Amino acid sequence: MPETRFSREEIQALARLSPFELKDRFIRLAQETQAGEPGQKDTTARAMLNAGRGNPNWIATGPREAFHALGYFALDESRRVWTADHLGGMPERRGIGKRFDSWIRRHPQLPGTELLSACVAYALSRWGFDQDALVHELADAVIGDNYPVPDRMLVHAEQIVRGYLDFEVFGERPAVDRLSLFATEGGTAAMCYVFDSLVQNGILRKGDKIALMTPVFTPYIEIPGLDTFEFEVVSVSASLFAETGVRQWRYPPEEIAKLADPEVRMVCLVNPSNPPSLALSDRVAAQIKEIVATANPRLLIVTDDVYGTFVPGFRSLAAELPRNTLLVYSYSKHYGATGWRLGVIGLHEDNVIDEMLGELPREERERLARRYGSLSLEPERIRFIDRMVADSRSVALHHTAGLSPPQQALMVLFSLFDLLEEGQAYKERIRTIVQRRLGLLLEGARMKIAEDDRRAAYYVELDLLAEAERVHGKDFADFLEANYEPVDPLLRLAEQTSVVLLNGGGFDGPQWSVRVSLANLDDLDYLKVGHHLHEIFQEYAAEWRRTCLQTD
Repeated sequence: MPETRFSREEIQALARLSPFELKDRFIRLAQETQAGEPGQKDTTARAMLNAGRGNPNWIATGPREAFHALGYFALDESRRVWTADHLGGMPERRGIGKRFDSWIRRHPQLPGTELLSACVAYALSRWGFDQDALVHELADAVIGDNYPVPDRMLVHAEQIVRGYLDFEVFGERPAVDRLSLFATEGGTAAMCYVFDSLVQNGILRKGDKIALMTPVFTPYIEIPGLDTFEFEVVSVSASLFAETGVRQWRYPPEEIAKLADPEVRMVCLVNPSNPPSLALSDRVAAQIKEIVATANPRLLIVTDDVYGTFVPGFRSLAAELPRNTLLVYSYSKHYGATGWRLGVIGLHEDNVIDEMLGELPREERERLARRYGSLSLEPERIRFIDRMVADSRSVALHHTAGLSPPQQALMVLFSLFDLLEEGQAYKERIRTIVQRRLGLLLEGARMKIAEDDRRAAYYVELDLLAEAERVHGKDFADFLEANYEPVDPLLRLAEQTSVVLLNGGGFDGPQWSVRVSLANLDDLDYLKVGHHLHEIFQEYAAEWRRTCLQTD
């Protein structure tokens, strides 16, 4: 197998790119391998296997069918109000609940009606909603004929999504009835809103010290360095090993202890992590709780829990430390809904951010009163979560803020589906899918990872240098580190096998690690990816042996 055609200097330059930008280079290389030489028939060309991006290749069909059935019901309601060619009116609230029951009975063959009816029945039974109020909110939302009111989140939608989070993210203990939610355009928008509003409101300032629990999703690394923020970043690194050459991706107590420094104003984490895909251990959660209770009571925690549903018994830090934590959650991965952009920010009504707003210096409070003065006669009483809503539209466009109601309607149906038996069965199926793919990848690569019952397995991060030491000893690992750049294996994979992976160093993980998404390829493709990775390793080992012979 030939070496990559790139010089070491070119590889070093490429390594400075974000892993998601570098991925595009890998894709172009892989496509060139697929195409072969112009004018020649390439019998060795392979299909590109892109395990670089975490877009799942599954979708939840049931709640989508229910969503479309809801749309048909809502259109019938519109035509009931105003009938003309391609013209309808706004659904009427009075009596809509009984009309919904009648419509369901009259359309038993329409896909999604049975599940839609079950979702509505569950919501009515659990929360005791007025049927007209709930059904009207859903019908009006799915049509999208109104701005979202309230702008932060629709009334019933907030309660239902809170119930979903209570079950899936908070482990059903305690109930989170005092958690306020802001519906956002996915988890990425939520991240932007959180960082921006914390600075706009003087909670964080340029140069403040924040911590990142690493490895972590790259934007959490890149955003703090922007000139808008310029935070000083402290890395809390997962650096434990289960045995020689087998990285555990767990946080030693001395790393977590960095959060005890009162100058560390905020810590950001993805839980379960991205890319290692492990939920925090109880030991780490307990240590953070102790730090907040003693050394750093005003520590802000931003936890991104998008992969939480892939870990049985998952419990968010937002449940353990509700006063200190901003919760970010997205429906994208669980439901195969990245294109829908469905996310929420959660903040407990009793929280340290609102407390800190009240303690700002007088000049700062006056500045903020001017900023939000067009929204309320008492702007100082506006809570932080509502300030985020205003900031999301530069305050002046606050009257048009909020996630579109059709998006919120689907979010509601996803949540209700999950709380039914059908949704729990779906959850177990997707958990099985990623775990099976992980097994096939490791079988093909002949690699070993630490056993861990908190593994989400949505991604896996493989430490190639540690693996080199485990299989061939430290001399081989030293040879790789001395003679090659960490992205060299990824370039070889793309050029020679059309496999695309991401460099773990771009996630602030070990430079010689790679991230593999277990969500977006067919099962047996992961066996092939592992096989190609093993081939690359074998080639490096052969080069090492030749070097050893030459020096003897």
